[in-house]
Amino acid sequence: MLFKDRTVAGQVLAKKLADYANRSNVLVLALPRGGVPVGFEVARALNAPLDVLVVRKLGVPDNEELAMGAIASGGVRILNQSIVNDIQISDEVIARVAVQEERELERRESMYRGDRPFPNLKGQTVILVDDGLATGATMWAAIIAVRQQQPKEIVIAVPVAAPETCEEIQRKVEKIVCANTPSPFYSVGMWYEKFPQTTDDEVRELLNKANNNHEPLLSGN
Repeated sequence: MLFKDRTVAGQVLAKKLADYANRSNVLVLALPRGGVPVGFEVARALNAPLDVLVVRKLGVPDNEELAMGAIASGGVRILNQSIVNDIQISDEVIARVAVQEERELERRESMYRGDRPFPNLKGQTVILVDDGLATGATMWAAIIAVRQQQPKEIVIAVPVAAPETCEEIQRKVEKIVCANTPSPFYSVGMWYEKFPQTTDDEVRELLNKANNNHEPLLSGN
């Protein structure tokens, strides 16, 4: 299956999540930036609020597409120990990359959320959405961040994923929906006709549109 773009991918994904429509305890959390156009369509179809969970991949120096780990809002940091060991990445290199990504995470938090508090996830069914899963490092960091807030259920929803990653993530959450699990996988962008980089302005515009339709869930912190 080849998706025309992220909007169409979100519409396809929403149909597979129809059981969650019109529930008062459902919240869609999209991973910026590429997950937001997908999550917007899911939230709109399910009549659910939309928010973002900022996650940053820790890319291997000189090969940033390869994730040696990830960080997420709430002080979460995970490492892919097998990659760290295979490439023999030092603690100093990991720390340097983490500091850079933490700055970008804070910038995006401020830009996307402003003074709006992070939603209260306790007792909620949280649908975590991205535009695809390759290694799954960023999604795993997102799962840890969400799990800290004691949701009722975590549902992972992505249009496309590497089969082995989909299986691995499935063991860590209550439910996962991977609309397409092609093999060989290659990369997320291979399965979209149009896969431009989503901009900060697009993220803010979609969040504003979504928030006009729903009152935000206030943080319990």
